[in-house]
Amino acid sequence: MKILAISGSARHASTNTALLRALQAIAPEDITLDVFNGVGDLPVFSPDLEGSNLPDSVGAFLAMVSQSDGLLISSPEYVRSIPGGLKNAIDWLVSGDQVVGKPIALVHASHRGDDMLSILRTVLSTISSNFNRDLFFRLPVMKETPDAILETVKAPANRHLAEQFLRDFAFFCRNHGDSGPNSVTL
Repeated sequence: MKILAISGSARHASTNTALLRALQAIAPEDITLDVFNGVGDLPVFSPDLEGSNLPDSVGAFLAMVSQSDGLLISSPEYVRSIPGGLKNAIDWLVSGDQVVGKPIALVHASHRGDDMLSILRTVLSTISSNFNRDLFFRLPVMKETPDAILETVKAPANRHLAEQFLRDFAFFCRNHGDSGPNSVTL
């Protein structure tokens, strides 16, 4: 099972990226979790850049999405909405077929951000018929260092829940939404 975890933050020391990397570190052996933290490297979406004009960074991103069995997305909230970099990455996906039907679930690194999550859920359910609104992993680690986040995820109770979330998402990916795994909130 190959999962692509997309960080919605362009920040170098992103809490969201650190949480995704921590999940990568504890992922069960049968799950390969790759982290994409390059939303800030993608040019602004323009239909004029599609086709033969497609920038290399966008082509690489689209290939990663296409080659994955499912997507996990973790994002900060900017002004009660989706950060521009993540929205731009999603815009690059909508005119192709890489994300249509792709299983998608959310990870969240904060105790707040519900406005952004609501908007992101609407956007993701629009672009993929297999966005799972119920499968959700929230671990409030905002403002923690990457090392502290990894240690928090590795704590026995958190690790158990994180591994279960990843197994539930892998199950969902294999069955393309035929089942409804439970939400996990810490």
